[in-house]
Amino acid sequence: MEGKMDYTKLNQDHFDNEAANYDAKHEKTTEEIARRIEARRNFIDVDWIEDDDSSEDENGDDTPRQPHRTVKILDYACGTGSMSRALAPYITQSIAIDLSEKMVAAYNVRARNQGLTEDEMVAFHGNLCVPGDENPGAFRDPKFFDFDLAVVGLGFHHFDDPELAAKRLVARLKPGGVLMIIDFLPHGPHGSGSSESHGHEHHHHHHHHHHHHHHHDHSHHGHQHHEEHGQIEVEGGDASIDKALKTVTHHGFSEEHIKEIFVDAGAGKDFAIDNMGQVVFGPRHGKRTLFMARGTKA
Repeated sequence: MEGKMDYTKLNQDHFDNEAANYDAKHEKTTEEIARRIEARRNFIDVDWIEDDDSSEDENGDDTPRQPHRTVKILDYACGTGSMSRALAPYITQSIAIDLSEKMVAAYNVRARNQGLTEDEMVAFHGNLCVPGDENPGAFRDPKFFDFDLAVVGLGFHHFDDPELAAKRLVARLKPGGVLMIIDFLPHGPHGSGSSESHGHEHHHHHHHHHHHHHHHDHSHHGHQHHEEHGQIEVEGGDASIDKALKTVTHHGFSEEHIKEIFVDAGAGKDFAIDNMGQVVFGPRHGKRTLFMARGTKA
């Protein structure tokens, strides 16, 4: 529509530019968020492959056994793969999708460098959230359906239509599958200077969708971080922050809003939300509080 900002293109361009240095910039933040996710595996409540699935057998052979079941996740607005890597020990397959071709390339290079095959972890360039196109041709293969878990890690605030995104993701879950969103609780507009308001963009990971999003991880584009008092602190990177701000369409989500999104998308069963702690963007930008929300497809 004329006059409407093309967030999909903004996100795509921004995260293409970020891809090369993304992991190096955000390593500490990504690792901390991964720890927080791992600590909430029971909260997510998927029937994970546990460590003992590859423990020694009766003959003392410690080679990994073939799991007796599969756990397949859809990592949407995947960025370079922080969500997939955080959950990798507990799943058998991660299929990821992102708007940014360069983020997808970085995801796949990193997965191959870790010795993972395409059957175990692979990303594709694309968009599941185009209005009027419920089943894009590139994603009609059966492998793009019947997921145990669909996750968006810090990408929802980049989507211009998170309600549509949730519906499209739930449609690809198997019955009993789980939708999981990690994002920010409500905060003021970027740069407003208040404590829950910051200027920044964020993370995320992942951007994508529909405009989306990205990402994941992200967290903080363009800055260096360190942990302090259980928080994640990001310093510097104002230019990167300013660029990323242009891709943000939502200043966080209330519990009521996110629950409504889950219910309307068909994943309101056993809905639960958990506070994951704060992200600190330095003295100029205030704090952001992360949440994890999960719901089951009936």
